[in-house]
Amino acid sequence: MRVFVAGASGAIGRRLVPQLIEAGHDVVGTYTTPSSAELVRRLGATPVELDLLDAGAVRKAVLANEPEAIVHQATALANVRFSRNMDKVAARTSELRTKGTDALLAGAREAGARKFVAQSVAVFGRYAREGGPVKTEDDPLDPAPPAVAVQTSIAMKHLDETVTAAGGAALRYGGFYGADNDGLAGPVRKRQYPVIGDGGGVFSFIHLDDAAAATVLALEQGATGIYNITDDDPAPMRDWLPALARALGAKPPRRAPLWLARLIAGPGLVAMNTGARGASNAKARRELGWTLRYPSWREGFVEAYRTPAPAIT
Repeated sequence: MRVFVAGASGAIGRRLVPQLIEAGHDVVGTYTTPSSAELVRRLGATPVELDLLDAGAVRKAVLANEPEAIVHQATALANVRFSRNMDKVAARTSELRTKGTDALLAGAREAGARKFVAQSVAVFGRYAREGGPVKTEDDPLDPAPPAVAVQTSIAMKHLDETVTAAGGAALRYGGFYGADNDGLAGPVRKRQYPVIGDGGGVFSFIHLDDAAAATVLALEQGATGIYNITDDDPAPMRDWLPALARALGAKPPRRAPLWLARLIAGPGLVAMNTGARGASNAKARRELGWTLRYPSWREGFVEAYRTPAPAIT
């Protein structure tokens, strides 16, 4: 197929494009900065400069390239600094998930693109913080996200609903790892990421290569609906965070009592971390025939950080 990848130079994009090309697809990849144009070209795709928030430009780019399929992987989260306010940090990404998604879907309809896959999220307190520790795609989302993440939650919900209503697939990825600036490695090396309270919040992870492999399968099979794209091993913070520090050769993480964590990070982020639920990948494995290279973060962390991994640019 001719595949139009929005966000080709991003976290998954730089892993996804080579896998698509290896599978025999012709790839057009978008970028936003001049330095990314050469990266997209080196990955093997035809580079196209595009601002997804410019609906007219999106329409023009999609129609000019005549794709049969579109993959939406565009975010604006690379190298963001810590903030107590998730909505502030993710403001542009939320626009990409709302206005950008709408523009791409409109272009897909007009161009006759038959398949559409978009990046969604299974982490950051996405599922309701009640009941069992691991959730499926059918379980309810958090009905009352913290005040610092309301707009982020609305944007993710918009993407899920509009993409699936259009007959596409929304892939709810776990926490990414596998690149040296993946947002985990740096803070853990500096001991800036403590175990909060009893460390009972449950997280799901996914290696970037496995996330890309699942995306290729979803695209080729014309998947529709929502899929959790996570590894087999949801785990509490008290287990995975010390293991990540060991894999990085860093000192053990500090421990922060709830009162101190609330003071430093804010009650909203603390609630999301301590009440987090993991996500089951059973549907994706069953329906997509997906086999993970790294079934668990336990071996994945060690392999990913044994030698310096390529950075996300």
